[in-house]
Amino acid sequence: MEKVSAKKHLGQHFLKDESIAKDIADTLSLEGYSKILEIGPGMGVLTKYLLDKPTETFVIEIDKESVEYLGVHFPKLENHIVSKDFLKYNLNEVFNNEPFAIIGNFPYNISTQIVFKTLEMRDQIPEFAGMFQKEVAQRICEKKGSKVYGILSVLTQAFYEAEYLFTVPPNVFNPPPKVDSGVLRLRRKADYSLPCDEKMFFRVVKTAFQQRRKTLRNSLKTFNFSDNLKEDSIFDLRPEQLTVEQFIEITQKITADGV
Repeated sequence: MEKVSAKKHLGQHFLKDESIAKDIADTLSLEGYSKILEIGPGMGVLTKYLLDKPTETFVIEIDKESVEYLGVHFPKLENHIVSKDFLKYNLNEVFNNEPFAIIGNFPYNISTQIVFKTLEMRDQIPEFAGMFQKEVAQRICEKKGSKVYGILSVLTQAFYEAEYLFTVPPNVFNPPPKVDSGVLRLRRKADYSLPCDEKMFFRVVKTAFQQRRKTLRNSLKTFNFSDNLKEDSIFDLRPEQLTVEQFIEITQKITADGV
């Protein structure tokens, strides 16, 4: 096999710049885990640099053509290629509840879903790094007060320190995407347990941003909190004006109110 053909329905854009691939691989600190999972390795431009590291590298790839290519060109990956859909696969069939890092040049069409699955598995994932559509990477890392600050920003930053690292132009891909890409890194916080009901926290954040132009008093009215709580000045704010800590505070107040 000479190469793999990029498939539009899988959102494949193969990185062809070796120096950028190495830079992405080098974003991982390798602290707190001994195993790495690369999502969507394609033809292995990033994989080759991960295999040089003193960790055990696994790849998960849904494209059968890529799986065949990797098997031929990367003998080190023997028994380390998972030919499954990342979003549907039980990763503990590979990792058995052990910690691991996630990395990849993520397909744009499922990139936010990859983050949400990572959040679900945050107990096992101390570090996450990879390439997204630039505006998605910026949204994940954005702070309060920005128009792109939203659900993904708050939920990710509740558990991880998010850092936007560098921008990647379209011309280093085959085929080139129509937009810039951005590389970010997430490092799990030392204390990533929330001092509030986590399910309620997720619900509050998602409900607030569904009507982001309204004040929280209006966007959260489906929670039916008491008249007394409605008078709290924090509900005068719109969701984009709140820090993660303030969303935790609101969740605590709503829970104490008996919702």
